[in-house]
Amino acid sequence: MHPNTKTAVRQRLRELRRERVPGRDRARDAAELELAALEVVYAAGLAPGDWVAAYEATPLEPPTEALVAAFVARGIRVMVPVTLEDWDLDWREVHSVGEAPGELLGVEAVARAKVAFVPAHGVDRAGTRIGQGKGCYDRVLPRTAAMVVAVVHPWEVLDEELPREPHDRPVHSAITADSGVTPFG
Repeated sequence: MHPNTKTAVRQRLRELRRERVPGRDRARDAAELELAALEVVYAAGLAPGDWVAAYEATPLEPPTEALVAAFVARGIRVMVPVTLEDWDLDWREVHSVGEAPGELLGVEAVARAKVAFVPAHGVDRAGTRIGQGKGCYDRVLPRTAAMVVAVVHPWEVLDEELPREPHDRPVHSAITADSGVTPFG
């Protein structure tokens, strides 16, 4: 396998997460990501009633609970994905963190979002994002004109060029706990 194939890059980045994440202070990371995310939505001019797309982080992903809660507390509407059998994403609104799943909004609901915070294993300086490899966001991102922001760990903003295919949509910026907002392009 060529060292720059998406599969190889993904594997390398997953290994780094398994090594480094247990040593991170998740509460501090969550607070710093919250501030960076608020900076993004305020710079984008969002107001109460506007929509953002976000996601519920897994234990190895950068924590997103605090940024979701911060948006909800400010009246910004938040939708999070529900993975469908075909790896497409439907959406549900979050009214409070930890709530029971609500009614599905439909796969096209992401078009309402003005900002979309997306998971990634890494993003390069050109905004090329590498995800899980199931193509969920490859299906979703063409449905929205939102500003797309990758949420990554500090070491996952990469100086190396990531492999990119014609369907890969670049992200506008990334947020990390240690560096705040990194714009691309």
